[in-house]
Amino acid sequence: MSQQDSREQSLAKAFVSLADTLVDDYDVIELLTRLVDHSVELLDADAGGIMLADPHGQLRVVAASSEDAELTELMQLQSDQGPCLDCFRQAASVTVPDLAREASRWPVFVAAAMRRPLFRAVHAVPLRLRGEAVGALNLWHRQPSSMPATLLTLGQALADVATIGILQERAIRRTEVLNEQLQGALTSRVVIEQAKGVLAQHSGTSMDRSFDMLRRYARSNRRRLAEVARELTDRTLSPDAVLGAAASSD
Repeated sequence: MSQQDSREQSLAKAFVSLADTLVDDYDVIELLTRLVDHSVELLDADAGGIMLADPHGQLRVVAASSEDAELTELMQLQSDQGPCLDCFRQAASVTVPDLAREASRWPVFVAAAMRRPLFRAVHAVPLRLRGEAVGALNLWHRQPSSMPATLLTLGQALADVATIGILQERAIRRTEVLNEQLQGALTSRVVIEQAKGVLAQHSGTSMDRSFDMLRRYARSNRRRLAEVARELTDRTLSPDAVLGAAASSD
């Protein structure tokens, strides 16, 4: 089998493996960890890592193929400079064949990295959506080296898979939150209707009038309407207390 055939076979396995993480018990960290491992293998790197922006736009290391890779990623975060940070900020690939030659570009990071030279080259590609980066995939090499354009293109494709996975995970979370909020609203409405019935039966007034009294009581006591309604239905709040408050405000 030729090297090209072997790479294509490995690439097919990689995409099948990544697709497996997007179904059933979806785990974004498992997706990113697999992505790093596959990227290191397919792109002839010695190590890899992924940084992802938190809701405040601050980068965090979320996956690394080795402790050395994670340490080097953290060096960049601590110095607030480096190829991977530039990749994220510019939403564009950053290729560094030899870190030792980039001291003027990232003085603090390069000085720290050269004190313990774990890696000499790095190639970073953005995790991006419509021109905006959400993170970066970083490929580290122990010796100075360049990366062919074809491999950089493949690296970007792998990073795009990660972006799709991350956005799917966020969409799932948003949907779950939305569903929880919707279910909460529906549940609260049922309780409020029950509380209106309790007041209407106790006072002999209409449902509309009962709802108005319920709202007045909640507002005057600076409480949530659903909480007051729940207390009425479970009898921890007396209907007379609500009726009395309404009468005093008339």
